[in-house]
Amino acid sequence: MMEAAAVWGGLNSGVVLSLIAVLWTVVWQNLQRLQLHTYVGRHMNRHVRRLAALVDPYHSVTITEYDGGRMKRSEAFEEVKAYLSASCARDVRNVRAEAAKDTDKLVLSMVDSEEVFDVAAEGVTVCWLADSTPPPRTDGGYWGRRAQENRRFYRLFFLDRHRDLVINTYLPRVRKQGRAVMVKNRQRKLFTNISNENWSYDEGLTRSAWSHVVFEHPKTFDTLAMEPSKKKEIMEDLNMFKNGKESYARVGKAWKRGYLLYGPPGTGKSAMIAAMANYLDYDIYDIELTSVNTNTDLRKLFIQTTSKSIIVIEDIDCSLDLTGARKKEAAADEDNKDGARPDKPDKKDPSSKVTLSGLLNFIDGLWSACGGERLIVFTTNHVEKLDPALIRRGRMDKHIEMSYCGFEAFKFLANMYLQIDSHELFPAVQALLSQVEMTPADVAENLTPKSTDDNADSSLRALVSELEKKAEDKPNGVKNGQEEGEAEHDS
Repeated sequence: MMEAAAVWGGLNSGVVLSLIAVLWTVVWQNLQRLQLHTYVGRHMNRHVRRLAALVDPYHSVTITEYDGGRMKRSEAFEEVKAYLSASCARDVRNVRAEAAKDTDKLVLSMVDSEEVFDVAAEGVTVCWLADSTPPPRTDGGYWGRRAQENRRFYRLFFLDRHRDLVINTYLPRVRKQGRAVMVKNRQRKLFTNISNENWSYDEGLTRSAWSHVVFEHPKTFDTLAMEPSKKKEIMEDLNMFKNGKESYARVGKAWKRGYLLYGPPGTGKSAMIAAMANYLDYDIYDIELTSVNTNTDLRKLFIQTTSKSIIVIEDIDCSLDLTGARKKEAAADEDNKDGARPDKPDKKDPSSKVTLSGLLNFIDGLWSACGGERLIVFTTNHVEKLDPALIRRGRMDKHIEMSYCGFEAFKFLANMYLQIDSHELFPAVQALLSQVEMTPADVAENLTPKSTDDNADSSLRALVSELEKKAEDKPNGVKNGQEEGEAEHDS
């Protein structure tokens, strides 16, 4: 009997344990569905934060150097940096100095781990910290991290009771005053797409897809040789663009405009770009397409440009083979229709890394609306070679022909170089300019005094002599060309 009771008791214990295990499994599954452990953890975290607030009552706001996954430089970061420059001059021990608009002055900013205090309002003091974090470790270890850029930021510390004041009043004021300082200290820059890497103990590694120099080109519309009516038309068009933010938004267009400058070499296309930049007070981004690897790299370059800028691609007909692809395909189709044997495909030019499609998306695709107040300028010596899709209205909105020197442009150059409005040789120059083609650059060179003995008479006579020589060579050139053509035909 006792043995049976022991066996029965053991069985009961096993059943009880099994029931307990089953019940616990059911209860635990239901708790997981209810996410009770998440609720308990959140409740405990709340108490932990309250306890931490007793030890450290400060809150913080972090402003990083880049927005959008390091694709675009943060405007807020630059505004805070500019705002703190005045405080750096007074209170920070270790500062970084950069050249200012006034060549005799410097713009100061904090190096990493420096702090500066600021008064947000009466009785409210906040603290700014400049710092950076190293990039994530890669398989390359320490040297792999050195190959990546440090992640810089500003961090603002303030008391919890001042939160609303700091967020809603102080930080907007910092950004507004920072923008004013940026305008005051701004130096216009000429950028080129040469990647730039710098290493310093203060910042670590910094990398940019653009390198720049200070833009100091003296050309303005006042010194640009062009017919006054045409010059006025261009200036009015630029004014409408610069003041057209609301009108562009109203019609649903990105705030950008395309200009196509075309004409023979020496007609002032580059000078026109410099005059536009000086007139609008814009930076210039000069893109060398042959050094751009892919369409994606071209997009990255565009994203890293700033507003109030002119994006330039000079001699676009020479930069890449963007002109003949469609014509070649059409010619091949015609040959196939006629039963002709198609030629072998040409080998792809290794320098043509950007496609026509990629360039079209760069001009007016979705990414072209990132930012605003940008001009896109193409220049070419042979507009007829460009694909019509590249230069249609909506992409290149305004076409400006930079032609040979006319009499009005000559009078402007004579006044600028020789300080004269009329001369007995003016009629001769007018007659010759109607017969021969001479670029404004050549006219200006002939009008430039070459020695202290030169004057208006000698300079104008030199110009007339050069024009007469061109007039004499012109029929000879045609005759010689015909003779050469006949010789080639006979052979």
